[in-house]
Amino acid sequence: MYIRTNVMALNILNNLYAHNNQISKSMERLSTGYRINRAADDAAGLAISENMRYQINGLNQASRNIQDGISLIQTAEGAMQEIHAMIQRMGVLANQSANGTYSDADRVKLQLEFAQLKEEINHIAGKTNFNGIKLLNGDLTLPGQGLIIQAGSGADDHIIFDMPNILDAVAGIAGLDISTAVGAGAAMGALEGAVDDVSTGRAKLGAYQNRLEHRYNSVVNMSINLSSAESRIRDADMAEEMMLLVKSQMLAQVSVAMLAQANMMPRNILKLLEAL
Repeated sequence: MYIRTNVMALNILNNLYAHNNQISKSMERLSTGYRINRAADDAAGLAISENMRYQINGLNQASRNIQDGISLIQTAEGAMQEIHAMIQRMGVLANQSANGTYSDADRVKLQLEFAQLKEEINHIAGKTNFNGIKLLNGDLTLPGQGLIIQAGSGADDHIIFDMPNILDAVAGIAGLDISTAVGAGAAMGALEGAVDDVSTGRAKLGAYQNRLEHRYNSVVNMSINLSSAESRIRDADMAEEMMLLVKSQMLAQVSVAMLAQANMMPRNILKLLEAL
């Protein structure tokens, strides 16, 4: 005589499979730190998480772009600061040469320093660069290309700055000569205009830097919040997974013990029937 189907054992075996499956999932999640390790774990959650990751990666790169932009502007502003200082010195020399207490020989000596300052101003205005990109020679001045900063994760999240053309602004001082009192007087007026042009350019750069610093703070804040939201979707709750692992391991152990008991039941029933 045979009892062909042990329903109780089958039920226990199914439960054991379920517990072992949960143990495998919990161990994988605990080892990777992710609740979603493949699309089958949560198809919709995976799609949302990947879209968020794309935005987060874009925002993180945008924050680096903005920092590079700030460094570029600081480089340009530092060069313009030196130009300002040299123009100021040239103004002093021109004022000195225009004074009637100086002889022509004195003015020639003043002109020597004046000429060197002119040359250096033109050099700085034409050669100042950041990563090989010239900053003050008009290449980044609108309506031309301008300075483009990609400051977000979207294609249209960029800022275009009109960089000052300092090479053009100081072009008027190229022909100045203070070796005569008349020339010194003319130089004073031209230098005053150059100071004003450079001051305007520096003010623009200061405004650009302030804007970029505010944009940087905004981008970092968006990245942090998106990362937090993405983490809630994709990352595993370590405490919950540990609890599920321990629970499933205990249930699996009990199921193994109960399966052994269930497998004994048909034999016991047969023995009972044979004894009748």
